[in-house]
Amino acid sequence: MGMTEAAELVDQTALAEFCREELGGGSGAELSVTYHGDGLSNETLFVDWGDHELVLRRPPAGAHDEGAHDVLREARVMDAVAGEVPVPAVAATCDDPELIGSEFVLLERLDGDVLRTTEPGRFATADARRAVGERLVDTLAEVHAVDYEAVGLHEGEFGYPAGYLERQVETFRQQLEEWLLPMTEHDRQVPHIRAVGEWLAENVPDEADHTLVHGDYKLDNVMFAPGTPPSVAGVLDWELATLGDPLADLGWMLVFWRDGGARSAPGRASGERGVEDPGERHRCERNDPRAAGDPEPVLPEGLVPTFMQQSDYHSRRELVARYEERTGREFRNERFYRGLAAYKITATCEAMYFRYRSGDADDPLYPALEEGVPALARRARRIVDGEEPL
Repeated sequence: MGMTEAAELVDQTALAEFCREELGGGSGAELSVTYHGDGLSNETLFVDWGDHELVLRRPPAGAHDEGAHDVLREARVMDAVAGEVPVPAVAATCDDPELIGSEFVLLERLDGDVLRTTEPGRFATADARRAVGERLVDTLAEVHAVDYEAVGLHEGEFGYPAGYLERQVETFRQQLEEWLLPMTEHDRQVPHIRAVGEWLAENVPDEADHTLVHGDYKLDNVMFAPGTPPSVAGVLDWELATLGDPLADLGWMLVFWRDGGARSAPGRASGERGVEDPGERHRCERNDPRAAGDPEPVLPEGLVPTFMQQSDYHSRRELVARYEERTGREFRNERFYRGLAAYKITATCEAMYFRYRSGDADDPLYPALEEGVPALARRARRIVDGEEPL
């Protein structure tokens, strides 16, 4: 398992020569490449070269949009923020697409766990579960605290922060309405999604401020180090990083965080600061649809982890409260930020469905998107309509 995929994605003879030139190792050094199937964007392979344990990142095979899957940009960001945010070290980059079949980067392999479908046994305690949420939020705050000019990620060259939210809405509206839906709606309809795009365009808020934005920050793009208490070994998958409104990252993270319902632990988001009496807080929760927990996920477990619905994990409101405390930003207009995230997820999954229907992707999860994308669109509508509260 993995050897066929590795052979299709990498010219291993050329890669061995590249490793010899860039990383050292004589003629006796041996190369081993294994395909790592997790992830839905750039391809990830494990590479062993002598004493080096590496991760190779390259774009997927086949045609893709210009500017998408930019692994060199990803490497540039990780190099820039190293020392400010935990990230894998960049071992080498290659901008020659002819060498192995695409541009690629080699990263030093981290040791730890990515929490995709379940928690490690060592985290199955109340203290560890609380620490997972705390480290997740605190690390996002670290990303947003980076002085991007000081680390070489300059405005006008790496990103254009002003107008970020408007561009995000317009980009994904065009992708959906001008390209994807005309190609996919002959299979089935995607209800509400045009109305959500219209609502977002009409309700773009004033941007909170401008920071480095990860673009895909969520629990399964963070690796936790071995041992306890939980600590972050590295933030992964920086290909969408840019300069923009940091609350977009927070909204994205929250849409992927499953909420099991009212928690006994304290924690309040914006709008709840005046509630101090525990009895009053419980009365509020009984009238809050969130108290019953999230509905069943609309995508398979491999796409949306659900284990954080167990007791002792943070609620979304608690995560927001911690972010506000760590950054001094208030999460206003949360319907917009969460709605934008849900809208972008819908568009991204519809693009995956299009690739699947076109025969350009064979991931076993993709068939579920035939019904999953319309369900995602309905969720986006519920969020912007205020029917799925924080």
